[in-house]
Amino acid sequence: MTKLPKIMVAPNGARLTTKDHAAVPVTIPQIVDCAVKCAAAGADGIHAHVRDEGQQHVLDAGLYRELLSEISRVLPDFYVQITTEAVGRYSPAEQRKLVYDVRPAAVSIAPREMFAGEMDADLRTFYHDCASANIAVQHILYDEPDVQNLALAVERGVIPVTDLQALIVLGRYNAGQKSSPDELGKPAQQLLSLLPGVDWAVCAFGPKETECLIAAQKMGGKMRIGFENNRINSDLTCAADNAERVAELVGKLKA
Repeated sequence: MTKLPKIMVAPNGARLTTKDHAAVPVTIPQIVDCAVKCAAAGADGIHAHVRDEGQQHVLDAGLYRELLSEISRVLPDFYVQITTEAVGRYSPAEQRKLVYDVRPAAVSIAPREMFAGEMDADLRTFYHDCASANIAVQHILYDEPDVQNLALAVERGVIPVTDLQALIVLGRYNAGQKSSPDELGKPAQQLLSLLPGVDWAVCAFGPKETECLIAAQKMGGKMRIGFENNRINSDLTCAADNAERVAELVGKLKA
């Protein structure tokens, strides 16, 4: 199963529209163009949300298949991860159906959404089906209880321990959605202690995004950057586009 990329761009998320920033990619051509520019800036993967004609986040298998096909055509070796994010609209069953319908190489799933009221047997079937189909599942972790719940699911055999991937999210529920590198130590140490060998990455909300990602890299983690979490550069200017955020991170990693 393919490992997480070192730098994954998350260019749009579930909630941003072009009203928030003109360079938020909301159509498939825009997302593909964004992937090309971010690859040139140094990203080796993308975490993408597709949108309907009203720019709303949708779990639409047809749109995801089209996106995967188009990115594969122009960037054949680029890592592409889709999402099952519920945004309060989609049930765990609908999230699982998307994965079965698309059969992507990679998908992100938040345990706090997928586990909600679901039976272990149904979850076990789904996660083991993903493993059998070589679908890389990255588990989205917002806090320490999420880390603990993932570890318990692995211990119960609901989620296979092999090829385990995770994303630690910093700042999502902080005041003003701002994060700091100081927040990383405890959840990262807990994750690595409970699930040694996990392939993990970090994303961070707010203008200290780059600092947080560099801190993660120093701890052996990988990095997810982009407008989904933050549009502000380290000098507090607004980035022109996602490629500028990737370029800043790459530049600071080389410094």
